[in-house]
Amino acid sequence: MARNWKEIPAIWLFTALFVVLSIVSSIIGHSPLATKLNENQVLYLFSTTGQVIAAVYGLTLTGFIFFRNELSREEFEDETLAEAVDALKARYFVLLAFITLLVLLTIFLSNLAIAREAAGPTFGNAAIINTGQSAFVTSLLAVAYFVFDVISPRRIENASRRLQDEVDPSRSEQTKGSLEEFLTNYNQIEALLNEAGFPYQQSATASIDRGRPRHISNTRLAEILFRNERIDKVQFAHLRELITLRNSIIHGAEPIVSHQAVTMSRDVLERLRTALSGGEGEL
Repeated sequence: MARNWKEIPAIWLFTALFVVLSIVSSIIGHSPLATKLNENQVLYLFSTTGQVIAAVYGLTLTGFIFFRNELSREEFEDETLAEAVDALKARYFVLLAFITLLVLLTIFLSNLAIAREAAGPTFGNAAIINTGQSAFVTSLLAVAYFVFDVISPRRIENASRRLQDEVDPSRSEQTKGSLEEFLTNYNQIEALLNEAGFPYQQSATASIDRGRPRHISNTRLAEILFRNERIDKVQFAHLRELITLRNSIIHGAEPIVSHQAVTMSRDVLERLRTALSGGEGEL
């Protein structure tokens, strides 16, 4: 979760925007350029602010629930989307958590402004009013950004590129690897996983509706082999990286791999073949 917070620049941009708006509006609020509001105007302004932001947040949350279910359906129909969909879900969760904090802050400041209005036009009240409206504007902009990010037609491609950057960051070096060799090695790895995981595939098919057989993903097969001590932790981690990289490439990431990725795929293939054929627990 902490890594996701750092990897979404929009969060820091909106946080900086809120701070800047609060400071600038508070300074203007104590200058001759400020607009003077009477008690009724303040009460109406912040009661409306609280209602509007709560309604917008509720609609956004409801729409996101339906959209998340659609992502889960796509993942169910195409196992190669699993990593990209999981990355999108994690990204959207962090963005939604940030928006929730902004909305709660806006509602809190709105209630505080209404509660303190009876004290009159003090320095503290002016700061609360301006900070509250800054939070309201920032919240609306953050919601708009979230909505457009969710409905982006290239969301899978963008998520795939981000995954590729994480798994194979050195692909931009001058010495690039052979994509053909990488895919050939991966296909052989996939065949070994399917062969080793055949008993689990049969069990999964028998336990669900026969009219809709569910194929166990390669990542899940690798995890099953790891849990049954047929491969070790390092091998499992490398398998997950290779699966993520291959799936990201076929779903929109750059069709480029580094020499290190090709070497790792070759090494993983040999070690996996040795482990599964010999039945060894450790490689």
